[in-house]
Amino acid sequence: MDRKAQAVWRGTGKDGEGRLTSPSGVLSNTAYSFKTRFENEKGTNPEELIAAAHAGCFAMALAFQLQMAGFTPTELAAEAVVSIDKEGQGFRITRSALTLRAQVPGIERAKFEEIANAAKQDCPVSKVLNAEVSLNATLA
Repeated sequence: MDRKAQAVWRGTGKDGEGRLTSPSGVLSNTAYSFKTRFENEKGTNPEELIAAAHAGCFAMALAFQLQMAGFTPTELAAEAVVSIDKEGQGFRITRSALTLRAQVPGIERAKFEEIANAAKQDCPVSKVLNAEVSLNATLA
């Protein structure tokens, strides 16, 4: 299985702008630029997309692992905060902090933590990140 997306950049790094497009149409000439990445201008940026991918991947991985253990979650609300820090002449993604609020009827706290931590490790996006991945999980 392969997934793809395209980026077209025009101009310099600081003053230029880019557009992202994916075959699904979720990204359709979506703007990104220095200002959307390092300031707060409207548009997306690579780190925001990685955060969305990580939160979504983790939630789905956890749902599968809970199902295999015999539990049906009512809701898994995951958030990922991706941190980018200066490194040498450039930047590097150094962390992705996952936060989870979960409703899983009938599960013991220790079992929940075990499964959530396994899902954090097994999520394909966690595996591809060359960064620290942390998890703060709350069971409601």
